[in-house]
Amino acid sequence: MRTFSKTIFSSILLMAASTAAIAQPVTPVVTDTAPPAPPAGTDAGTGTPGKTAAPTEPGEILPASQSDHDVQPQVASPGAPSGGLVSQAGVGGVIGYGRAGVLELGGSAGFTFASDYRNLNLAPSVGWFVADNLELSAILSISNIKTGDNSSTLWSALIEPSYHVPFNRSVFGFLGMGMGASYISGLGTGFAIAPRAGANFMIGRSGVLTPSLSYQYTTIDTGMSDTTDVTVVALTSAVAFNLGYTAMW
Repeated sequence: MRTFSKTIFSSILLMAASTAAIAQPVTPVVTDTAPPAPPAGTDAGTGTPGKTAAPTEPGEILPASQSDHDVQPQVASPGAPSGGLVSQAGVGGVIGYGRAGVLELGGSAGFTFASDYRNLNLAPSVGWFVADNLELSAILSISNIKTGDNSSTLWSALIEPSYHVPFNRSVFGFLGMGMGASYISGLGTGFAIAPRAGANFMIGRSGVLTPSLSYQYTTIDTGMSDTTDVTVVALTSAVAFNLGYTAMW
């Protein structure tokens, strides 16, 4: 009987110990590990590498240039969808040159020299693609022409629609027709037309190099001057080669 009682008592103690072990909460293991520190010269807020790094020491060898090989954005095939005004056009963006809404700002310059003849030209411009490959440009042209001892300045304000045909994503050909008003010092104001042909070459991320050949004809009152004068002839009818550079916005 005494042995049976001891056996029952031992079983009760084992059950109580098991229950206490199960009821005891498990304490999670906490590791005191700090987050990794950002690299030297890195802004911890933005993670931009080298944003706060010290300047390069004099004579220190600079790292070799690298290219991230961004893909040239797609350009438009001939068509005329509706357009608006876009931004971030060019390599690295999603909008290519010639797409509806692309805005470009810049200008062109040209010169012609010959015996007893000189023609200097400067033409700032702004252009906007109202539809795919169809651009409307405003051009202010200033030309100074000198023949012998005679010289005069031609001012022109032109509106030019032009159509740009893509040969690939980086090279375009275009034809345009400028129309507007011109003013010739000493002769007065007249109507000007200026057909133009050229090419567009994409330079860098958003630059456009534009060589072009244009012919400008200006109507003036020929009774105001001797029409045999070489300067007057050059002012009323001139062929010009210009090299332009614009940037897409």
